[in-house]
Amino acid sequence: MPKTQLGKWAGGLLAAFLVLFIALILGMKLLRIAPGTPLIIIVGTCAMMAGIAAFVTGAISLFKLKDRSFVVILATILGTVALFFSIIELAEGIAWRLNH
Repeated sequence: MPKTQLGKWAGGLLAAFLVLFIALILGMKLLRIAPGTPLIIIVGTCAMMAGIAAFVTGAISLFKLKDRSFVVILATILGTVALFFSIIELAEGIAWRLNH
């Protein structure tokens, strides 16, 4: 378990990211909600914001406050993945607009 308050925030944001990401996948696969609908966009955006926030709080807790718990390290790693996904989606949107 995290020892610092910021580490606990990172763990909570990681849990929110995972719940929203799983809800996004289940909504698209099991409930057959089409990509691009407002519900999917809102859930996906909230998931990515929670993932990026988990990365920021986890990185600060990891490097500045020296909280080396498993939850903080996992929040930083999965938050990095969420950040990369967001950057890739942004670059893909910009590239599509430039080509069309």
